[in-house]
Amino acid sequence: MKRIFWIVVTIMVAGAWTADAAPISLDQLRAQRKKLAFRKRGLLVNNDGCDVLYYPAKDELTAQSFLDRRTTALAGTQIGTISYCTISSGFSHFTHDTKVGTVLTRQSADYGILPHMRNITGELIAQGADCLKLVTDYAHKNNMEAFWAMRMNDTHDVAHHPDKPYLLYPPLKVEHPEWLVGEPIKRTPHGRWSSVNYALPEIRDLSFRYIEEVCKNYDVDGIELDYFRHMCYFKSTAMGGKASDEERALMTGFMHRVRTMTEEVGAARGRPIVIAIRVGDSTEFNHGMGLDVEQWLKDGLLDILVTTGYFRFNRWDYTINLARKYGVAAYPGMSESRIRGETRFRRNSVPGYRGRAVNAWVAGADGLYFFNKFDPNWALWKELGSLDTLLGKEKYYFVSIRHDRPDRFLKGASAMRKLPSLGPGRSIALKPDAPRTTEIMIGEDLAAATKAGYVPTITACADVPGLTDATRLALRINGQATGPAVRYKGWLDFPVDPASLKQGLNRIQFVLATAPAEVGPTWPIQYEGTAKPAKPWFPDSPGNKQVVTEVQKDGLLVADRGTESGDYRHWRRPWGKEPGGKAAVEAEVRVISGVNSILFGDGETGDRLRLYPDHVNIHHSSKKNRVEMDTTDRFHTYRVEIDGTAITLFIDGVKRLEAKDAYQKGRR
Repeated sequence: MKRIFWIVVTIMVAGAWTADAAPISLDQLRAQRKKLAFRKRGLLVNNDGCDVLYYPAKDELTAQSFLDRRTTALAGTQIGTISYCTISSGFSHFTHDTKVGTVLTRQSADYGILPHMRNITGELIAQGADCLKLVTDYAHKNNMEAFWAMRMNDTHDVAHHPDKPYLLYPPLKVEHPEWLVGEPIKRTPHGRWSSVNYALPEIRDLSFRYIEEVCKNYDVDGIELDYFRHMCYFKSTAMGGKASDEERALMTGFMHRVRTMTEEVGAARGRPIVIAIRVGDSTEFNHGMGLDVEQWLKDGLLDILVTTGYFRFNRWDYTINLARKYGVAAYPGMSESRIRGETRFRRNSVPGYRGRAVNAWVAGADGLYFFNKFDPNWALWKELGSLDTLLGKEKYYFVSIRHDRPDRFLKGASAMRKLPSLGPGRSIALKPDAPRTTEIMIGEDLAAATKAGYVPTITACADVPGLTDATRLALRINGQATGPAVRYKGWLDFPVDPASLKQGLNRIQFVLATAPAEVGPTWPIQYEGTAKPAKPWFPDSPGNKQVVTEVQKDGLLVADRGTESGDYRHWRRPWGKEPGGKAAVEAEVRVISGVNSILFGDGETGDRLRLYPDHVNIHHSSKKNRVEMDTTDRFHTYRVEIDGTAITLFIDGVKRLEAKDAYQKGRR
């Protein structure tokens, strides 16, 4: 008997690459480009270029040894296109042999970063073939396309400070600080201060010339303009506003210039240059950022639409329908999930990626785009290209994949999100006899699987902290009750009748029965400090030798003894607080030294009680919500009660603070 949990989709078609042909007319070029846009490439995979920036310091370097890092094993998989990014971080830095930008030859070890690695950019150029040429030639020899990817405003260099220079901070930004949206000391409330300002003609012209140089000097099949790295193009949005019509017009003009150049170069070489862009999956969000993507589509300025990155606004049919409306190919982005605190099931697992991919394919994707997946031997490179190769394989489906906040880049953007958010740090509160409903997308074609001889086994799994009696919770899928819950590894598992599921959107309802009268403590979550925190507790930073967590006779000692970024540790866990609702947290703490925090949040709002040796305060309103006291003399009991936007603080049973509007949406 065959057994299946879930499934996935992708396509791969091999083709032959030829050298540049005779010049062609503009009409011929556009007809060819349309066909290339919809080529069944299956997977379009972005390589961020760190294989050249961080190469083992002691290893011999050859062209082959470089390719073996991330590229060689991709031959024969379902990957149709490699999109190679020559770092482009920060703006003007590249690892291809540029004459317009700056060749990044700095060594990370000189900046205290990965001393066991070396930057081989200069070595490859000296050998006669840089990283972009090597990857492009290899792709073509193995029936794959080669795109060049440019991060349009990458700000990994935000760690730079005048007193402590950073590896990726380019000379251009040192020489022209006036070209940035901010500065290190006065950072911007949205986006990142090290973003270049595309309102300036100098920046738009440089960006164009970087792209033009590659198109004229490398045999790339296409270019990927990655606007998602990073979403800040104007000072207006960085300071909390929205881009103006004039700013949007500047970016549209820039895209027209790029399109015209690619057509001229493509016609001369007898082969089109495809343009792919990566943006948010919301025209409203992109519009606010200054990217009038729908106008770009109307004007025919791109061929492949890739959407999403840190966050997602809509279901995949939004992207698919937008692309279909204007005759371009749609590639949903499969960027890695960055949800922290996962325990039993992980979104970045093999079954997790299978479930995500099937949903995108079933929605009508023309291909799938992968970002930050660098293992060339990853088994799924041979699965995700087709539903056929995934039939019968285990899959995980989740209510939500990404929780990051678009407000980081555009004020108020979280209100544009149309998707439910549920997972660690994004809980919903269950109350007796008050059913709660959410939705989950399941693209699985169970009828096709059954026809192929598979017998689906489906389990709905819920993490319900603090619920000791599993019989109190019932689950309904599309109105049909599941089997009773079975507790397994701290979760509740509900057996699901395959007939209750639909291919597509499914309605999930939780029904909690009233509990019998309880005897004893009523805290749903308790930690006594007699052992190190274990799952579902998790550290929010990996820590290092400078960070200590140990059980002592008086309780748990957490000591952060370092002085560098990352020398800290907080222990977190889901607690089920719903946005806008009531909750309380209580902790017995004795401060030894430094600044200590009790953090609390609900996915939309967060704050912390900061414990100093001589006072405590509510972090986001510290000036007016502060209590002077000695926190080091003994253990004190701190109780934080949250009710709507109000925070009340009790210390040793005495009310010391009542901050009525301290718990404001959007704070962290």
